[in-house]
Amino acid sequence: MRALLQRVSRASVTVEGEVVGRIERGLLALIGVGDGDTSADAAWIARKLAGLRIFEDGDGKMNLAVRDVGGSVLVVSQFTLHGDCRKGRRPSFVKAMEPVGAEALVAEVVTHVGAEGIPVETGRFRAHMDVELVNDGPVTLWLDSVSGA
Repeated sequence: MRALLQRVSRASVTVEGEVVGRIERGLLALIGVGDGDTSADAAWIARKLAGLRIFEDGDGKMNLAVRDVGGSVLVVSQFTLHGDCRKGRRPSFVKAMEPVGAEALVAEVVTHVGAEGIPVETGRFRAHMDVELVNDGPVTLWLDSVSGA
């Protein structure tokens, strides 16, 4: 499972003109589920989202997690994170999990983060989404549960 994580001042997801998810200070997590990913991967990603210390403390050091700053998480499914662009000019998505299984694992990430007491908003699975964000820092991190990166 992959996640592109961005520390944000605010972020939102709109589907067909309707805002379906919106947060203020917190994390935007674009989640890509790959073939072979399991519930263990979803739990690992959720623990990282809840516990990564990437918010600044009073001394300007990244020592605080999203829960420490009263932040929220916006989870957006994005199968294109498993796009392989090494050959040709069109990405291959054969390493992305099929939609039914992927949707279930993204839902598990949301459930785990919420169980940590962190407010969670989501996009809409398999919909065309407009994602807006203000990246705070900027701080952008790549998480990959397979490699433990």
